[in-house]
Amino acid sequence: MFEVAQLIAGTWGPGRSGRKLTVAGPADGRPVTLVALSSEQDVAAAVEAARDVAPGWARTAPGERGAALHAAADAVEAAAGELADTMSAEMGKPVGDARDSVMAGVGTLRQYAELGPTHRGRALAGNFDAVDLMAYGPRGVVAVITPWNDPVAVACGLLGAALVTGNTVVHKPSERTPATGWRLAAVLAPHFPDGVLNLVNGDGSVGAALAASPVDVVAQVGSTATGRSIAAACARTGAKALLENGGSDPLIVDAGVDPAWAAAQAALGAFANSGQICVAVERIYVDRTVAEPFLTALTTEAEQWCDRIGPLVDRRLRDAVDDQVQRALKHGATVLCGGAVPPGPGAFYPPTVLADCTDDMAVMREETFGPVAPVMTVDSFEEALRRAADSPYGLAATVLTPSMSHAQQAWRELPAGTVKINAVFGGAPGGAAHPRRGSGQGYGYGPELLDEMTATRAVHLEAPPSGW
Repeated sequence: MFEVAQLIAGTWGPGRSGRKLTVAGPADGRPVTLVALSSEQDVAAAVEAARDVAPGWARTAPGERGAALHAAADAVEAAAGELADTMSAEMGKPVGDARDSVMAGVGTLRQYAELGPTHRGRALAGNFDAVDLMAYGPRGVVAVITPWNDPVAVACGLLGAALVTGNTVVHKPSERTPATGWRLAAVLAPHFPDGVLNLVNGDGSVGAALAASPVDVVAQVGSTATGRSIAAACARTGAKALLENGGSDPLIVDAGVDPAWAAAQAALGAFANSGQICVAVERIYVDRTVAEPFLTALTTEAEQWCDRIGPLVDRRLRDAVDDQVQRALKHGATVLCGGAVPPGPGAFYPPTVLADCTDDMAVMREETFGPVAPVMTVDSFEEALRRAADSPYGLAATVLTPSMSHAQQAWRELPAGTVKINAVFGGAPGGAAHPRRGSGQGYGYGPELLDEMTATRAVHLEAPPSGW
């Protein structure tokens, strides 16, 4: 069993709240991690440690910070197998997929190691005898609160961008994957001065204490409810809130597409990582002209995915996913594959395809975060766009279409931070987006994340008057 420690000012030790948490492995329910939770005093000490060393780290040359992040990336790559095993044990991702996720995090660290030293301000057009600048500098102390579904890659993005721009960090990983966060911190921390990277452990109460602390930025990836609580805390403290939250991402299958190809795309979007991806396909709108062959092909795809996916992170999530499915069936949906909790240990849930879904079903309205593909048949592309846009979320959307005019219309009109045409996943490594509505605020990726982690100062310089 993993026994997890916290890191404050370069010193590892147990949390001092008096509370302990055990993480059960989702594959068989056996305990895999024991963690003593951090107290409010621990959180305050971690923030103070980060604040104490912030001036020195901010004055460190950007090239040195980039070199430190490069070294940290090398260390994460060397520990990829260990990190993947830990992630798989805690949240159920198959080890091969977990290793791919770790390597994605390595790539992100290297990206920011290169981009950080070249992050620059600009000169302004002012008077001839003066110099006017827009200069960037670190914001100070960044609280980073990360999720369990991709615990290394997401953390590497937020930690890398914060550290390379001269901020110090207090990181709280999800209570569902504390050992993964602990091992990542143990790999990263030796490459930075003591106190630059701190780690606290705990549940929502610890995250709330951290968000309410005197930090300068709270960067969080997680649920919409948690994000709204963090935004409220930041409104009280004046910290910047940087949030990527829940989504109910639509997939539109237009007339004229190959139904088998579209079904393979839909299955990948809905079932990869057991549906536990922020930008997973959560609701599908298929044109009536291709609906029948699409549903047949999607059902076949789902059956083939049964042996490829791992369990959900725990039975609490599995129960919530199944509750949405059962309510949909009660209100008229038709199950074509899956749709029932399997016998046996662990938190497994089968790839599930639902037809005859309607807008008012929770499975079409709320975030499911499980391997469920609910499908609604529509009569036109305009109807699909209208229904896809009618959502409290705005994270991402996908459109499968042979029509360039429909593609143009979709990316212009869909109220989502990311719109993907003819591919459910993919994109350039420097891509960034603004989530909308209940899905968050601010850039979470790409070079723009460096802007989020820095503050701009306007500087006006004039020579002193002659004769002084």
